[in-house]
Amino acid sequence: MSAVITSDEHSHDRPRGITRWLYATNHKDIGLMYLLFGLTMFLVGGLLAMLIRMELFQPGMHIMQPELYNQIITVHGLVMVFAALMPVTAGLANYMIPIMIGAPDMALPRLNNWGFWLLPPAAILLVMPWVLELFGIGGGTIDTGWTMYAPLSVQSGMGMDFALFAVFLLGVSSTMASINIIVTIFNMRAPGMTMLRVPLFAWSWLITALLLIAVFPALIAGAVMLLTDRHFGTHFFNAAGGGDPILWEHLFWFFGHPEVYILLLPTAGILPHIFSTFARKPIFGYKAQVYSFCVTGFLSIIVWAHHMFTSGMPASANIYFMFSTMAISVPVAVMFFCWIATIWRGSMTFETPMLFALGYVVLFGIGGLTGLVLSDAVADQQYHNSYFLVAHFHFALFGGPVMGVIAAAYYYLPKITGRMYSERLGKWHFWLTIIGFNVTFLPQFFLGIAGMPRRIPDYALQFSNLNMLSSIGAFVLGASQLLFVINVIKTSIGHGAKADAQVWDGASGLEFTLSSPPPYHSFAKADGNR
Repeated sequence: MSAVITSDEHSHDRPRGITRWLYATNHKDIGLMYLLFGLTMFLVGGLLAMLIRMELFQPGMHIMQPELYNQIITVHGLVMVFAALMPVTAGLANYMIPIMIGAPDMALPRLNNWGFWLLPPAAILLVMPWVLELFGIGGGTIDTGWTMYAPLSVQSGMGMDFALFAVFLLGVSSTMASINIIVTIFNMRAPGMTMLRVPLFAWSWLITALLLIAVFPALIAGAVMLLTDRHFGTHFFNAAGGGDPILWEHLFWFFGHPEVYILLLPTAGILPHIFSTFARKPIFGYKAQVYSFCVTGFLSIIVWAHHMFTSGMPASANIYFMFSTMAISVPVAVMFFCWIATIWRGSMTFETPMLFALGYVVLFGIGGLTGLVLSDAVADQQYHNSYFLVAHFHFALFGGPVMGVIAAAYYYLPKITGRMYSERLGKWHFWLTIIGFNVTFLPQFFLGIAGMPRRIPDYALQFSNLNMLSSIGAFVLGASQLLFVINVIKTSIGHGAKADAQVWDGASGLEFTLSSPPPYHSFAKADGNR
């Protein structure tokens, strides 16, 4: 095992001032920048969601025109998926994986720096058209929905070009981060740490990184084709010129469905560590979960067209994608059973990370079960493009990845800052989040069943009561996240009891052999026989 440094004996090597962050190559500094950027964009995306629910509070047009509503709902989706959740999980990977596997740093630190600094320009590109519109330039930002379906995206205004260039930057950034993580896990583990001793969080990110490298090129290729359709006279997606708009759907969803698991797997990898810690039991089914990650990653690539059951595919294709989609529930169910077995008859305590982890299991479980409903090619004809799908999507992505990210943040916040957060604030945050989330999205299942279509700024009077209830829940959900921000800020500036190295009674792993916060240079080396 490589030598462990339990005090910051290399602190004299730490850069000072703004250059520490601009030229950062230390994995902890880059991880912190990812986390801060992701949290900021999460708040931006949440603010846009509040504007959406304000407009939908009552029937009629109240605070915005349909064009602006379409822009807000599109940017909300793009920001939450690409600029909030992906950077936050990448930040956790950057900060935690090296100290989990005993590596001194990420394998390619300069590439790591470049990968992060591509993110802020991408975020600026998404909102820049709104700024330009204030000066009478362009026609606003992208308004096609986050899926950017052709032919609307071919005909859309200048904001579409900004969004496509943002996608290019995000693709390059994600590819750099993925290469770095793969090389680090394969080549920089501590001596004696075989692949079947690697922590599950690192395993989950290894599969995530492989997925990103496999599927992001499809989206990039589609974006290039879309740009040439818009500006160079090609007709890839323009039916009037012999193109096929459905081709864009195939390219987008070949990326878009694995993207769900790109967001899910890192948080599914951190959950076993949390459950093991607060149940005071070893992780149950380590190998079963590793194999489940692998099978889930593989299956996620071959089920993309279940998003296209209403697009006119042949019956044979519908049948294939229906059954392959149902099959992906098997490895996910294995993960759930392993998590439940880990906490079964354990000496559980219910600190904030454990509460959010349990909330993840319940909420994502509902998302998964409603996904099985949508995987039925016949039933999907009714539910597709309705609010049932909106509710399912948010139970799957907020109930899963977002709850998992928050659980991980509370779990590792004392390790990162050296201070314990406020447990009282954390529990208020949890219960208000659970109540606000369910009041927001459970009514949307019933709205969808009743026939309310998604992505509309106005609706029939019969949907008004459930929409009002959903909006009230959204305001509670949004406000509750401010408690999380306050808790993080207070802990980061030194409030709270000092955390020891282990932080949690029952926690295990190399990261808990280091001081809290970890030293700037955690491990002297990572070489030798594996």
